[in-house]
Amino acid sequence: MARAHLDKQPSDVRRMFDTVARRYDLTNDLMTAGIQRTWRRAMVEAVAPRPGELVLDLAAGTGCSTEPFAEHGATAVPCDFSVGMLRQGKTDRPGLPFVAGDGTRLPFLDDTFDAVTISYGLRNFVDPVAGLREMLRVTRPGGRVVVCEFSRPTNAAFRALYLDGFMRGLPALASLTASASDAYVYLAESIRAWPDQEGLAALMAEAGWKHPEWRNLTGGIVALHRAIA
Repeated sequence: MARAHLDKQPSDVRRMFDTVARRYDLTNDLMTAGIQRTWRRAMVEAVAPRPGELVLDLAAGTGCSTEPFAEHGATAVPCDFSVGMLRQGKTDRPGLPFVAGDGTRLPFLDDTFDAVTISYGLRNFVDPVAGLREMLRVTRPGGRVVVCEFSRPTNAAFRALYLDGFMRGLPALASLTASASDAYVYLAESIRAWPDQEGLAALMAEAGWKHPEWRNLTGGIVALHRAIA
């Protein structure tokens, strides 16, 4: 599978996220013109957390994506490999139980969680299928996974404008609030190299998840993929 920045090691990616942690949430809001809030609400609806459930939120960063699950009564655990992100999250959201962890070697027992989620982080895994298998390992039988990830716009003209226009200008836009624009060069290239909706569903099935399906958001800029353990 094609990957952007094949010369970058996981430690390099981790350092990039450590660098942008302080203004990460603000930068994301700017880059998406606030649309990411709509995507986050759709993510919560897809997970459908219930009181008493245990939800693992991977690549959680500062916990912005985790907070809504807790607000719905679930015990929500944010997990990320970037210590910089976790430190910022603990400052911003001290009530969340942040855990440091590698998505391909999670520090949790088998069959622990009712649901596992990941937003915009799976494409940063060196081996996404290994990550998906690890998510399956820690999910209880009958539990679910929801992956929110950048994808491919379904309209050809819009897709060309998005991939060749907006993605090229993304680092410059991010530089208005972020101190490390090279992190957003990586972001843009990783999005361009990532599989489309059908391709990600195939990866989930390969990892052992049952009945993968997806829903396009904002014309396919983002897709929500859901499957069952």
